[in-house]
Amino acid sequence: MYQWVDRSVRWLMSWRSGAVLQLHLPRMLAWVVVWIALSMLSWIAQPALAADYNREFLVGADFSDQVLIDDSFTKANLRGANFSGSNLQGVSFFGANLEDANLAGANLTNATLDSARFVNTDLSNAVLEGAFAFNTKFNGAEIEGADFTDVLLRDDMQQILCTTAHGTNPTTGRDTRESLGCD
Repeated sequence: MYQWVDRSVRWLMSWRSGAVLQLHLPRMLAWVVVWIALSMLSWIAQPALAADYNREFLVGADFSDQVLIDDSFTKANLRGANFSGSNLQGVSFFGANLEDANLAGANLTNATLDSARFVNTDLSNAVLEGAFAFNTKFNGAEIEGADFTDVLLRDDMQQILCTTAHGTNPTTGRDTRESLGCD
């Protein structure tokens, strides 16, 4: 774009006739205005980038009712953190400590939960559909109304969750025991 402006200015300067300037200057100024407007629009319309909280010490942090899509909390210490009502789609909690955390009503669809600790965590009415949680610890977690549809779990953790599973998720309408595949 700069080359075009530079060539146009040199061309206009090479002409000594005022008539040429009168004919082409308005058109050139219109292009400059369009270029500036498009440049500003592309600056304003920058896509939001996911935040990186990897290995952070966030004990007791309040992330409630926030949109945190695709953010990463890999190996973060989130003990006692509050994520209630948050949109956590695609979030990575790989190896994170979420012991005693509150994720009630959170949307964890397609989240990576592998090797995370959800010990004594409140997951009531949370949606975990399609999450990857193969080596995740859910011991003592509150899962009333949680939706575990298509969540990859180890068999032993599935059995532990089935002992306390009950309720229906208010968002998806799915029964917690059914979504876990409990007998």
